Amino acid sequence: MARKKGYNETEVLEKAMHLFWGNGYEATSMQMLEKEMGINKFSIYSSFGNKHSLFLESLKHYKLNVSNTLETLKSGTNGVSDIKQFFYDSINSNFKQGHQKGCLVTNTYNEFSKSEDHLIKEQMSIFMDNLKHIFIEKLKMDTSKNDSTILKQANYLLLAKHGLAAASRVNTKEEIEDYIEMTFNNI
Repeated sequence: MARKKGYNETEVLEKAMHLFWGNGYEATSMQMLEKEMGINKFSIYSSFGNKHSLFLESLKHYKLNVSNTLETLKSGTNGVSDIKQFFYDSINSNFKQGHQKGCLVTNTYNEFSKSEDHLIKEQMSIFMDNLKHIFIEKLKMDTSKNDSTILKQANYLLLAKHGLAAASRVNTKEEIEDYIEMTFNNI
């Protein structure tokens, strides 16, 4: 008979996600994961496989957590205003938690930019391509813009979102809000 787990996988995954989010993949050790998750290495390996697999599960969990924010963006009917609200929603959750970590996807995107890790790069590409597609759809709501302008603005907004995530790790909420306002003055 299989032994029953003495922990909730979703809860320990949440803890691992926050640890990776704050420290990055490379700086997070198995010992740190054991301590933060409150389970031993055997349990981590049994439930998630290795550190790499746990990290991929953490990314999936993070994306699930931000899916409501993305869904609000997708379902909006106000074009650029929806994107601007998405920027605000992205940082408001960061400041609400009381510790500034930026965006786990952006942090990972930066950490693995020169890596040969195809699985993580694929996860990042899927997320970023999806976000860019949503930006394009929102920008198309302004029928005065041609396809070339829309693509340039979507690229600009994607880069601005990366900048916003990085800045939210160190800048004040007021500075971040000024950044968002200036970003959308250019759209």
